[in-house]
Amino acid sequence: MGIHGLDELDLRLVHALQLDGRAPLKCIAEVLGVSDRTVARRYQRLRGSGTMRVLGLPDAARFGHIEWLVRVRCTPDTASGVAVALARRDDTSWVSLTAGGTEIVCLARAPHRQDGASLLLQKLPRTPRVVDISAHYILRTFFGGPTGWHGKTVALTDEQVELLRPRLPEPPSRGTHVPMREGDGELFAVLASDGRAGYTELSRATGWSESTVRRRLERLRDMRALFFDVEIDEAILGYEAEIMLWLTVPPAEMVSVAEEMSHHPEVVFIAATSGQSNLVAFAVYRDIDAFYDYMSTRIGALKTVTHVETAPVLQSVKRAGRLAPTRHPMFPSR
Repeated sequence: MGIHGLDELDLRLVHALQLDGRAPLKCIAEVLGVSDRTVARRYQRLRGSGTMRVLGLPDAARFGHIEWLVRVRCTPDTASGVAVALARRDDTSWVSLTAGGTEIVCLARAPHRQDGASLLLQKLPRTPRVVDISAHYILRTFFGGPTGWHGKTVALTDEQVELLRPRLPEPPSRGTHVPMREGDGELFAVLASDGRAGYTELSRATGWSESTVRRRLERLRDMRALFFDVEIDEAILGYEAEIMLWLTVPPAEMVSVAEEMSHHPEVVFIAATSGQSNLVAFAVYRDIDAFYDYMSTRIGALKTVTHVETAPVLQSVKRAGRLAPTRHPMFPSR
């Protein structure tokens, strides 16, 4: 067996799905040089155990929506309950407990700024044990989300990667918006649980014909309004430490620092935000020693960074998609 119970074929299958989450299993099997039944069996095992799932996710910016990064500070006895309540909402993702279990960080999406304010001020659990709330606009995502994470899995050869990489047209320019149409909400609701849902299931959810579903998926994907990602616990891939970094840099240096960090294999996500800390990053490390080395060398080499706040992620209550069933005991959540 390979990393934490995944063997080499598992890792190659995960890598293939990271390249194209809706690639037919038959095509993946052909590229991997194994039988269709073997790939199908491996996929069902990984998905059925909760180890991995493919998600179809919207790029909020393409729809003109606003994303908030929300920090909620609670008393220790309340944080878990508040985190679960936030995780149950369809407009939240990446709900995490940090800072010794007294702070919740989550990403919230809203069509308009006033809707985001409504989430923060009216829909959080009403309890005096929520002691502080701060919210920050995601101003520009430099890496993560639709761009994926190049550190996840490197199990395929360059030739296999080229064969499996989807052939999409050139992306539209930044700021090109895609209007929502009736049925899109239902489409994304299904894909947020299973990005490989069949056209029949998507047709039932949206009320569209299967040919309409197919065309809409192709259109959204070509416009980069829809992307597919693989949700898998980093610990299963050998990354034991997940850390949030809040960085402060001079405004003129934000782009150069963010672009430099986007090339670091440890960095999963980095974006410019409003607030005192103007860059936020999620990063993963093999262990705490690797995190120390990263801070002392990689971050230490960025001379324009004037302040860094770090917060270990103690538990991921919710990741990118809808809440999933409890993971198989072989692959526990952190």
